[in-house]
Amino acid sequence: METRNLRKVRTGVVTSNSMEKTITVAVTWKEKHPIYGKFVNRTKKYHVHDEKNDCNVGDTVTIMETRPLSKLKSWRLIKINERAK
Repeated sequence: METRNLRKVRTGVVTSNSMEKTITVAVTWKEKHPIYGKFVNRTKKYHVHDEKNDCNVGDTVTIMETRPLSKLKSWRLIKINERAK
């Protein structure tokens, strides 16, 4: 029986939902500068597959890595953690 590798999971904020079945999610984390030791905010944007067009801008969501769905999409929506107020 084959075993699957673990898939990457990220949590971020929806920054755009203007495309059909696709959202843009910004994931932010802090990392320590190698020389100065100061913590720096880093941000990366992902194109995420949203099958039901359910997300709105400002929602906090959990996404998971998947097979390539298009040229830019390799992530899919798992759940909406918190709705925008």
